[in-house]
Amino acid sequence: MVLPGFSLLAEACATEPLTVAGQLAAAPLYHLIILGPTAQPVASASGQGLMAECSLVQAPDDLDMLLVCAPGAQAADEALRRRLVELATPGRLIVGVGGGAELLAHAGLLDGYRATVPWSRLDEVRLAHPRIRLSSQPFEIDRERLTCGGGTAALDMMMTLVGRQHGSVLAERVSAHFVLERVRVGEEPSPGLPGGTPESLTEALALMEANIEEPLTTAELAEHLGISRRQLERLFKKHLRAVPSRYYLDLRLQRARRLLRESERPAGDVAMMTGFSSAAHFSTAYRNHFGLTPREERLS
Repeated sequence: MVLPGFSLLAEACATEPLTVAGQLAAAPLYHLIILGPTAQPVASASGQGLMAECSLVQAPDDLDMLLVCAPGAQAADEALRRRLVELATPGRLIVGVGGGAELLAHAGLLDGYRATVPWSRLDEVRLAHPRIRLSSQPFEIDRERLTCGGGTAALDMMMTLVGRQHGSVLAERVSAHFVLERVRVGEEPSPGLPGGTPESLTEALALMEANIEEPLTTAELAEHLGISRRQLERLFKKHLRAVPSRYYLDLRLQRARRLLRESERPAGDVAMMTGFSSAAHFSTAYRNHFGLTPREERLS
């Protein structure tokens, strides 16, 4: 289910692994149906539309899983939240991606479960929904509830689901398809970090990776981690020899480079998907980092 303002990146990261799993297995493992408020195109945050085949009210009774992509709890009215509750029957997987996880929380569907939401909303959700066991991990799978902070965390979460349902060999093949080294589990630190890395640093990097489209400031990162900005800067300097803001920018630009090389998305869309306020700002930052513009990257 997609609601107006949803993230295209998060939606693709959540659904593409399922499609690819079926292709690699040469079997109809998953059949996807796009639901929306009505059977009309639903506009994403970048303005691109995704055609809904039917409304949530018309959702088939035999759904095995309902995956919700939304910008936040405000995207759904009371009638839609009631319908979500009706669909949350025993045995059916309910998945919240990014703001969709917050929407599930607001509908009461995460009470008593371990779950995660976008880190920028973690404190607000914790105060409003004390019965949820909130986690700072990129994603959580607890019984029939799956939640993630959004972005590429959805990719890891859904590949983990594929592994549980159809075996680790297929999950690794899906991972290889997306040019990933391997399937990452929710509890592990970001790749490239040595053993013994402080937990605050690994959580900071997970926060960065889950908030590419809407980057957090260094002060916001430190606040979410419960440490001072200066402490966070010292951690980055000691273990990564970088300041947080520069490391974050590098992370976003590396993501942008992969999107430019591996997709046909316009450079303006790539800019929005990696947290740049304008195409001009994106082009300047990209040229300063890689020595060529996004357009030249595509032509190289």
